[in-house]
Amino acid sequence: MHKTLLGFIAIAAITMTTQAVAQTRTVYRCVRDNTVSISTFKEPKSKCEAKKIEDTAGKPENIFGNLGVFTGNLYEGTFEGKPALTTRKTPGFTLLTRFTVETPKASPAHEGLGSVGKARLDAFDKQFQASAKKHKIDEALLRAVAHAESSFNPNALSPKGAQGVMQLMPGTAAELKVFNPYDPAQSIDGGAKMLKQLNTKYRGDTNRVIAAYNAGPGAVAKYNGVPPYRETLIYLDKVKALTDNYRNALGKKAYKTEPVLKAAQ
Repeated sequence: MHKTLLGFIAIAAITMTTQAVAQTRTVYRCVRDNTVSISTFKEPKSKCEAKKIEDTAGKPENIFGNLGVFTGNLYEGTFEGKPALTTRKTPGFTLLTRFTVETPKASPAHEGLGSVGKARLDAFDKQFQASAKKHKIDEALLRAVAHAESSFNPNALSPKGAQGVMQLMPGTAAELKVFNPYDPAQSIDGGAKMLKQLNTKYRGDTNRVIAAYNAGPGAVAKYNGVPPYRETLIYLDKVKALTDNYRNALGKKAYKTEPVLKAAQ
């Protein structure tokens, strides 16, 4: 059996232990220390939310949330004298199986054409300084996005159709009044303007700003946070690492961002 199906088997196994006759079954999505788990009981010291799953569903819903593709464990044991299952390692519970949950394959995002590396302050230096100052945004973040998006290639064209240094989609470029997306100065200024708009929209939440630049504000709104797209999660880690590199190169202190929720093990 394909390993990605084990994620659904894990959730199915949990649901089969509760309300065996009823048409809906209750499980709990529990969050603790920035990790999330699925259990048949309210985990002590976790913030748990009850979830209803229909018997008639073709396959159980992925209720882990926006976690990307990850591998986890399903444990069995007893809680308050009753058989119980959880995806969080719990004292007295034993490992039942491992599983993989896969996020949606189709996404409006791409992980960027650049890769994590040394800061390149020589690439369009004056343009980055001017646009960051004009739009009052973090110059390190602006440079990091360009590095991740195109590796500073002014002629870059992504498989999704994004263009230029800042990889602006044609419609977005038009909205930002970037008439030639392959002109580095116009592209950088347009990207800076977009980052400023996103930073205002998300009140300085850098994770959402980066995710929205990559996948669009619609995807961030849909998932109420960082979308679970594989491409976006890779892109987010890449830009955050590059931002630290550029802040260091520019003589600025690295800043902290809120951690993205991960699966409990």
